[in-house]
This record gives sequence, structure tokens and C-alpha cells, in this order.
Amino acid sequence: MTSGRGRVAESALPASAEAFLTWMAIERGRSRNTLAAYRRDLDSYCGWLDDRGANPLTVTSITAVEFVNWRRNSGAAPASVARQLAAIRMLHRFLVDEGDRADDPTADLDGVRVPAGIPKPLSEEEVISLIGAVTGTGPVALRDRALLEFLYATGARIGEAVGLSLSDIDVDSGLVRLFGKGSKERIVPFGRPSGEALRAWLSPAGRPLMEPIRWARRGDAEALFLNHRGARLSRQSAWLVVRSYGEACGLSKRLSPHVLRHSCATHLLDHGADLRIVQELLGHASISTTQIYTKVSQERLWHVYRLAHPRATGR
Repeated sequence: MTSGRGRVAESALPASAEAFLTWMAIERGRSRNTLAAYRRDLDSYCGWLDDRGANPLTVTSITAVEFVNWRRNSGAAPASVARQLAAIRMLHRFLVDEGDRADDPTADLDGVRVPAGIPKPLSEEEVISLIGAVTGTGPVALRDRALLEFLYATGARIGEAVGLSLSDIDVDSGLVRLFGKGSKERIVPFGRPSGEALRAWLSPAGRPLMEPIRWARRGDAEALFLNHRGARLSRQSAWLVVRSYGEACGLSKRLSPHVLRHSCATHLLDHGADLRIVQELLGHASISTTQIYTKVSQERLWHVYRLAHPRATGR
């Protein structure tokens, strides 16, 4: 892969860009091909910045404009330029959300603006099928069922779920304390199915059987979800748990932990939840982010109407 200055090195991306790609893989479930395209686009961008003594954490809006002008005049196909600018915009929004930058140098750039994509949630029947794919009563099955139920019940990000400690959750009252982006804390309820799954995971037949004789790290002893070695479950491992059960029920191409978050929000709105409440539950900083789901619900409403009403299409 080549950059703006012609270097070829996959490992040459700065840590900030690597963190973004990891987030896109784990939190957003992007495919290997999509991630490879992002990596090529960001390698070119970071190489161009490096030649000018800058990087994604220090680049100014003026330098960002210069990059856009350089790409427009480089002879590249408009679609290629649009895709690269989309990747760069997402990178800088990620850095702001993570608190690595106070500003987004691409916020006011003219050119391609990436529209907010409409999430594609699972249907309620598909969620039931997914959770039903977990069979068995061993500790791994109990953990996996608890994880899937919890992600759907709370709409938690995968990083929030695996970062939980035992003290963060009260199964009896059905409440969990989640720490979102920027370490913002919120209290989120969960229902009886999730509570029952968590209670089974925390019973003597579940989590205690996965505890090691000696904890490798201090924080692992307090982790809610453990891996088979008795360490805190990682985001990558949790993503694989979700994907494996998606494959078992034919949903693998659509499924990631973030899809469960989309599904939670969409189903809440489908059943009449207030938009502000959904915003609070999901930990969205802006109501505009949550409003994406109102469009999803409207799309679903029209889909059902067209299928069900005898005169919906002029028949």
C-alpha cells in the first residue's frame, strides 16, 4: 500500500489511526475488505501529513483543506476521493469522541459529507433466534447467553459491557452502571430475561467455574465477564461470541455487537419509548444521533404497512 509520499508499510500508521481501525472492527463490525480500504486511505493521508510534519492529532483545518485540494487535483476518481474523505472524517470524529482531540479539523470542510447511515436492526424474532442459538448449561454457554441478553437489553456498547465490574451491576434491582465515551456514567435498567441470564452466569455453575486459581491481573477478579483463561473478556473475544451465534442462526453477515445496540434502540421506539429516554439509555451526547432511529422505525412502519394493507400499493 502506498501513501502520499510513496511509502509501503502497513505498520506505519500512527497509534491514533490504528486505534480507530480497531474500533471499526470491534465496535462497528466492519468487514476485512472494508478495513483494508480504510487502512489504504488512512495510510495515504497520514503519509501526506507526515511529509508536512503533522499527524492526525496535530493537523489543523488549514492543512486538512490543503489535503482535500491535493486529492481533488491528483487525478483520482471522484468516488475514490469521496471514500477517502469519508474515512478521514470518521477518524477525526472518533478522535474527538475518545477525547484525543478537542476539535475536528474536518468539521467545516467543503466537499463530501458522509450522511448518517440508517442502521439495519434485527427483527424481534431474529433476536429471539439469536439468543436461542445458545444451548447447553456449561459456564461458557451461561456467559454467552448472559452477554447476548445484556447487550440487547441495555443497548450497551461492547466496550462498555466487557469493561463492567461486579460492583457495577445490581441483578436484583435490574440496574447497571455503564461508563460510556469520555468516562461518562449512566444508569441503565435491564429486564427479567437479562436478569435471569446474568443470575445464572453468576451462580456457582457459571462464573466461579471460570475463575483461575490465581488472578493474572488485579482488575480481572472484579470483571463481570471472563474468558476461558479466567481473565477479563476482551472486546475482540466478545465480538467473536456474538458473531459465532449469528452464524449458528444465519445472521452472520448482518450481525455485530453494534447491531444489537441498534436493535435495542429501534425496538424501544417501535414500542413507544420517548426519544429523550432512548438518548439517555444509549448515552448519546446529541439527540441528533438518536434521531437516526426514528427514521429506522418509520422505514419499518412503512414496510409493514405496504405488506399488510390491501390498498397500500394501489392493488
